[in-house]
Amino acid sequence: MIYGYARCSTSETRQNIDRQLRELLSMGVKDKDSIFFEYESGTKIDRTQFNKLLQSVSNGDTICSTEVSRITRSMKQLLEILDLAKEKKLKLVLGSFVVDFNTTYPDPMTLATIQLMGVFSELEKNMISERVKSGMANAREKGKQIGRQEVTINDIPKDFIKYYELYKNKQINKVMLSSLSKISYPTCLKYIKMLKKQLIIY
Repeated sequence: MIYGYARCSTSETRQNIDRQLRELLSMGVKDKDSIFFEYESGTKIDRTQFNKLLQSVSNGDTICSTEVSRITRSMKQLLEILDLAKEKKLKLVLGSFVVDFNTTYPDPMTLATIQLMGVFSELEKNMISERVKSGMANAREKGKQIGRQEVTINDIPKDFIKYYELYKNKQINKVMLSSLSKISYPTCLKYIKMLKKQLIIY
């Protein structure tokens, strides 16, 4: 059986993962039902779809991915994947690199190259993370807002305040309050909590 694995981090686009799916089909994966894909960081060890893939493979199966970094950006996990492939006699097709434990022991140079790519993949991810942290710290020093701006009582729409009086007097429920105010139900709950908290304080 030939399986595929496609991954994008949450910051990447849908188009990117669609490209991976097309490439996996051209690499020999029979259909999309044999492809496991998800939007997760490559450094995350406990990935739902990736774990399902590892549980699905049997002795002699093949796992395809467009790049080593799509499988994982953790060197520790990459070594664990290679150990699993050796134990189950799997064939790994990672882009243009093939590691086949199903026939003979893989070419040492290919194996070493994949491990080296794993090192650079983890290094790249760590460098990106450090640049992001540095940029955020620099922005904070300059007094810039990081992330979403905190919502205060003054930000609650006037329409919500108007209909909130009806809710408070038990003339309408939360669902109706949300609908009349033209806001989402979770936002409605947040505003109610904020207003109740203000009443407790005052």
